[in-house]
Amino acid sequence: MGGDMDLQGLMAKQFLRRLADFLWPPRSLVSGQRGAGKGPLSPAEFAAIGFISGPVCESCGSPMEMDLGTGAQCAACIARPPRWAHARAAMVYEQASRRIVLDLKRSGRRDGIQVMSGWMAQAGQALLAEADLIVPVPLHYTRLVSRGFNQSAWLATALSARTGVPCRVSALKRKRRTPTQGGLSARARRRNVAGAFAVSPRALGHVQGKRILLVDDVLTTGATLSACTRALFKAGARQVDVLVLARVVRETDVTI
Repeated sequence: MGGDMDLQGLMAKQFLRRLADFLWPPRSLVSGQRGAGKGPLSPAEFAAIGFISGPVCESCGSPMEMDLGTGAQCAACIARPPRWAHARAAMVYEQASRRIVLDLKRSGRRDGIQVMSGWMAQAGQALLAEADLIVPVPLHYTRLVSRGFNQSAWLATALSARTGVPCRVSALKRKRRTPTQGGLSARARRRNVAGAFAVSPRALGHVQGKRILLVDDVLTTGATLSACTRALFKAGARQVDVLVLARVVRETDVTI
């Protein structure tokens, strides 16, 4: 009897889900069109996205042309090692992924958060397995009030719910409102965010001696993530790793 009821409940849920998809077909994360394919991307859109699945630089997560073994670094990281230990990204920031990132970052479109967090969880599986705490890159409170959302916090909380790793959205604070990083050179970006972040006094006990996974939407030059990493180390973090939705690979892409 109980099995029949369970089966009936499952069938009812499946019917309601199919009905919802018929009435409100999923809107593509790339084209914005409804009913473009089964789920948030059509097969062609999915194939066009540059998911990062091959060998990567151990330090920055940038794709490498060949597998050079465990711990291999790209030339940029050898010349200027990042402050964090390891970084991973789900996809390359390029034409196919640009709409996904910008709709999240600038428009606050969050219907694809679960899909995006799944991509990030896959890319950062090893980092998540060792993380004690997930911390998103914060916005200054005035910007948060004016925008009404922090896309990095959305991604961080979705990752936490998916993996069970605790998340503290308010662990990091942006002490001063910095001008947008868009259009700035790498050096100008570093100057822009120098000393702009600090760990909240209430979060010190959660950060000290812990492995922190720092989450953001995009890794461009790494200036913001580096400044956040420095603040976490200053507060006593044992290690800081980075996980982002997308990362810039070519310097010519640094326009976000």
